[in-house]
Amino acid sequence: MLPTFMKVVYDDVIKKYGSFLGVDRLGLQIQAGEFIVLLGPSGCGKTTTLRMLAGLEQVTSGKIYIGEDCVNDVSPRDRDVAMVFQSYALYPHMTIAENIAYPLRVRKFPKNEIPGRVEKVAEVLGIAELLNRRPREVSGGQRQRVALARAMVRQPRIFLMDEPLSNLDAKLRIYMRGELKRLQYELGTTTIYVTHDQAEAMTLAHRVAVMDHGRLQQFDTPMNVYGRPANKFVAGFMGSPSMNLLDGNLDPDERKFIGRGVSFELDGETLSRLSGRRSVTLGVRPEDVVLSVTEFRGATPATIYVTEALGNETLVFLNLGQEKIVARAAAALRLEIEARVWVSFDPAKLHFFDTQSGERVN
Repeated sequence: MLPTFMKVVYDDVIKKYGSFLGVDRLGLQIQAGEFIVLLGPSGCGKTTTLRMLAGLEQVTSGKIYIGEDCVNDVSPRDRDVAMVFQSYALYPHMTIAENIAYPLRVRKFPKNEIPGRVEKVAEVLGIAELLNRRPREVSGGQRQRVALARAMVRQPRIFLMDEPLSNLDAKLRIYMRGELKRLQYELGTTTIYVTHDQAEAMTLAHRVAVMDHGRLQQFDTPMNVYGRPANKFVAGFMGSPSMNLLDGNLDPDERKFIGRGVSFELDGETLSRLSGRRSVTLGVRPEDVVLSVTEFRGATPATIYVTEALGNETLVFLNLGQEKIVARAAAALRLEIEARVWVSFDPAKLHFFDTQSGERVN
């Protein structure tokens, strides 16, 4: 019988290591069957958040719920969650079949049921032909599938994944990303996935929880996190390349944003929503920078710092006043270093943040 997949709630959760605050008053409500990605730089608290749910770290204060049950004092083995680690954590002396079966044997499943379960999950993950081999005899991608199979075989209520693809090469990582997304769709299992890779977050998650210094910065769909970042940290972290951020002041009389050696005209609607503010940070995605080799109305001159031809597009790094920004351009674009160009920003695509607090304006 398939398990009932559960919602997960972090209710004002704090985790301290002595005087160090690892997770600061975390509040999250994860629906049953959701694929949630915890995203952030190293040391932001995302793995600690995962380990507290697994029971591998004790909560300092606050409560964690699986379904309707507070699990703060529930042992890890009784939480009915399965964790997939970055290191795979396979037993080298066991065969692949024995590795996959291990959780069932520990939980004393009937011996006659184990081979069938192992074969079924191996078939789903495309590793049925590897069951008699040992971990050292298979590739990194295959070992990752074995780790997934070991987590899946006992049909837990929640999957926890801690950077499971980070040890794979780029091509295999993209392939396994697609396999994970399809697998979670088919199983419908509540999944919480830790990564620092924005591409994984954007492609895998139903919702993304962006963390920094132990604090939740934004919890929303990938497109909302990308298109309407809650603050400067999220804006600068999401995207590759990330959003261009320019500090400056508003001049309502001149109807301009004035930065370091550069100024841009603003439309009436933008000025209206920024009314009363003086110091702001302007944000613009690289794909929303309009770039031309000929001067045009409203454009600002810039010079080429360097270009990176990527085959499908060209990234153009620019000296703009005293700032450096990056623009996405057509693959065929060829420009020499120090060449003069003209840039402008699409007014409808501009983002504004409070310079001091970092919070999004409007």
